[in-house]
Formats: sequence, C-alpha cells, structure tokens
Amino acid sequence: MTAARRKFQRPLGERRYRKLFVIATEGYITEPQYFALFLKYQPIVHIKCLRDKSKNSPLQVLKRLRTQLKNENFMKSDEAWLVVDKDKWTDNQLGQLFAWSNQSDQFGFALSNPKFEFWLLLHFEDGNGIASSQDCSGRLQVHLPDYDKNIDSRKFTRELMEVAIHRAEVRDNPPCADWPKVIGTTVYKLVAKFLSVN
Repeated sequence: MTAARRKFQRPLGERRYRKLFVIATEGYITEPQYFALFLKYQPIVHIKCLRDKSKNSPLQVLKRLRTQLKNENFMKSDEAWLVVDKDKWTDNQLGQLFAWSNQSDQFGFALSNPKFEFWLLLHFEDGNGIASSQDCSGRLQVHLPDYDKNIDSRKFTRELMEVAIHRAEVRDNPPCADWPKVIGTTVYKLVAKFLSVN
C-alpha cells in the first residue's frame, strides 16, 4: 500500500456513541452498585464509577476525578460528578467540591445529608422524621431488612427511582444553592439525568 493511500484511510479505534458519566464517589460499595443499576434501565449510558476504599475525604474524591478526567476521552456531551455524604465533612471541604462543579456545565456535585442511604430510603418512603445517620439506617432496615451496604438490584426499579426523584425534589424546595444543610439529598439531579438520556 502506498503512503498516499495510507494517508486517506480512516483511523482504526474504538468509537463511543454512549453518553459517559464519570462519577467519583466517597463510598466504595453502595454507590457504585447503585449506579451500575442504570445500565439495565438505560443501556445508552456508560457509567464509570471511581472509588477507593482508603481515600474518601472530599478532596481525595475530587483529586481522583480530576486525575481520571486527564486520561479520559471526555466529549462535550459527557458529564463528571462528585457524589459524597455530609458526614463529618466541613463546609470548607464541601465548598471546594461545589466550587469545582461550577467550573463547567459538564460537572456536577451531589450530596446526601446525612448519607447516601437517605437517597435509598426515598425509594420507599418520604423520609420525614429522620434526624441522624442512625435514624436513616434504622428506617432503611425496615424496607431492606438484609441491607448491609450491598444493593439488591431487584429492590430498585425504575419506577421507584422516579418516585425517589420526586420525593427528593419536594424536599429540595426551594432548590438549595449548593448542598443540603439539613436532611436531604441532591443525588436526584444526577439520577434524573441518567433516566432522561435518549
């Protein structure tokens, strides 16, 4: 084959037509398992969940995401999200994540207060009366008696996800400017994006 002919050949390589969500999570079991459920409901979405058992402070989560984005073929339609719990983290720590998320329309920040299990709870009830992390765990055990950080995919249907989105939106009214300072979650914003991809 001549050099001129090689020049006009289409380069070989993998093409990606699915929308990519790169998600850096504080949790390393529950959140990745939950987000993996969307591949069943939304096969045109590709989710890459970044986790690390030992490095889960807000700034470590942000660092993990930034590192991944440097090595990612990140297209204009793709999104990158930080998903963390309020836990014991300070407003200064969370503020740095929020500031990063404001740098681009492709970036997002989802926080659950007190923890991600509150988002799971909203699939089954409205979450009224929750005042602490322990309350949240206890109430979730009512609906998922065997829950121990692992997700049973049969318990989280698309219909229940849509109900959880609605319940979270009702609680987030008016929408918080940054993250829930009281019991609540903004994970619904990310999940709504998953479910709306065409």
